[in-house]
Amino acid sequence: MSGCEPAIEVVGLRKTYGKVRAVDGISFQVRRGEIYALLGPNGAGKTSTVEILEGHRRRSGGEVRVLGLDPGDGTRQFRERVGIVLQSGGIDAELSVREMVSLYAGLYARPRDVAETIERVGLTAKSRARARTLSGGQLRRLDLALALIGDPQVLFLDEPTTGFDPNARRDAWDLIAGLRRGGTTVLLTSHYLDEVQRLADRVGILSRGHLVEESTPAALGGRDVAGTVISFRLPAGAGEPPGGPWDRSPERPDTYVLHTDEPTRVLAAVTPWALRNGVELPELSVVQPSLEDVYLRITGRTEAGDGD
Repeated sequence: MSGCEPAIEVVGLRKTYGKVRAVDGISFQVRRGEIYALLGPNGAGKTSTVEILEGHRRRSGGEVRVLGLDPGDGTRQFRERVGIVLQSGGIDAELSVREMVSLYAGLYARPRDVAETIERVGLTAKSRARARTLSGGQLRRLDLALALIGDPQVLFLDEPTTGFDPNARRDAWDLIAGLRRGGTTVLLTSHYLDEVQRLADRVGILSRGHLVEESTPAALGGRDVAGTVISFRLPAGAGEPPGGPWDRSPERPDTYVLHTDEPTRVLAAVTPWALRNGVELPELSVVQPSLEDVYLRITGRTEAGDGD
């Protein structure tokens, strides 16, 4: 097997349910050691696509390879090389954390060390606790431990940090980033776009069964060239600031807004002017379109029928 072969390869994938085309001929690749985020609104085809890649659902057409294998064949070789964190797992509520992880370890020929895996997901203090006593965030950590115990080469993460508090989410991000550094390929789905921004090397957006956009988080939808928005409030009678032309809303006439591809030039004109005139610029902000802004624009456009 070539070292350049993608970890995941999808060509012309289709999935139909009666007359409904849930997935309509999508193609993409995920490189080895990459975190790829697959995003889309409900009904976009995301769940069907991921379940086909995991071997849980049969495709209607097209070609799919994960580590060079067809997930639809359901071979032991495939199952031992992938890990899956489902949005809701099937955990036995009466078993302890250690018992659950040990049970799953017995399913693999070369599992990771049980205690090390529990420690890695931050559950050492709960290793003797029964699953029914765990919080929602702790259960998601247990889900992650069960996915990691087989030392997978490809890891499917479906909303992995649902129920986590902010500190636990960041710990999970560090863990996932560490897996990537160790060579694990990750296919991620998440509604937390800050999570996608932090973790993903590339992003694919599904809408109405089509892959409508694919890029890095920084460049998705032209974020890197979309321009910067500079805005601030200005006291009455301060005069017109330089660097314009500025937009002003009738609802907020004291607020000045400018969309520009040259934010340095504009700020270099505005801030010295404000200092010379003793004018403060409340609510001064310099922002680019966020990943959420771009995602909502892309999915809103295509869901309206402009992107198919």
